Amino acid sequence: MFTGLYLLILIGGQGFLDAHAYWATDLGRLYAGAVVGGRDAFLYSPAFAQLIWPLTQVPFPAFAAIWVVAEGVGLLWLLRPLPWSWQVPFLLLASPELVSGNIHVFLAVAIVLGFRYPATWAIVLLTKVTPGIGLLWFAVRREWRALAVALAATVAVAVVSFALAPSLWPDWFGVLQNNTGTGGVSELAIPIWLRLPPAVVIVVWGALTGRRWTVPVAATLAVPAFYLHTLTMLYAMFRLELRPPCRATA
Repeated sequence: MFTGLYLLILIGGQGFLDAHAYWATDLGRLYAGAVVGGRDAFLYSPAFAQLIWPLTQVPFPAFAAIWVVAEGVGLLWLLRPLPWSWQVPFLLLASPELVSGNIHVFLAVAIVLGFRYPATWAIVLLTKVTPGIGLLWFAVRREWRALAVALAATVAVAVVSFALAPSLWPDWFGVLQNNTGTGGVSELAIPIWLRLPPAVVIVVWGALTGRRWTVPVAATLAVPAFYLHTLTMLYAMFRLELRPPCRATA
């Protein structure tokens, strides 16, 4: 399925717009034209650009193939708890994400793994940033060690990245400031400052009642710019809602 989708998009010459923005990153001028919704606009932290830099050295068709296969594997893992009769429709519904080549699938995987390996939250905080609202889960439940690991891992990666390219970090902070309150060409034209309060309420309620599935719901609501394929982040629920409710720690 993923091979056929890749070939169809490649032959048609459309799609993979987000993936192309990642592939086209130039560490020498990383944030040139960095505006939400802009063509080849790179908006994530320098750490993410440095991480994927080896992949950007291959021709774009090869990069896109690797990207769509990685997202496909992530999707299959997220949907594994479902019977095949449900997996296939949800895979088809995820086509917009595969066509764009964004990172929503990777964020969903990171959120699921974050309950066991909190360090994976660094992926969320160093890319789209605001879905990190999900970390309130650990704070409300007083799981201080997990919260500390998530934040320490993020800081550690940022420190290494800063040591490699210190000039890029002030540029990124400037990009975040300049794009605050903008949503680009978004299917859900609701400002993030209106979406954040309900996201906070959802994750706090979930933490108090032991409902892990509320974390990806809150994180999805809290994305800076909301598109149709952003809903792919909700697939994390399939890995979380089947777990028994857990009691809040004292």
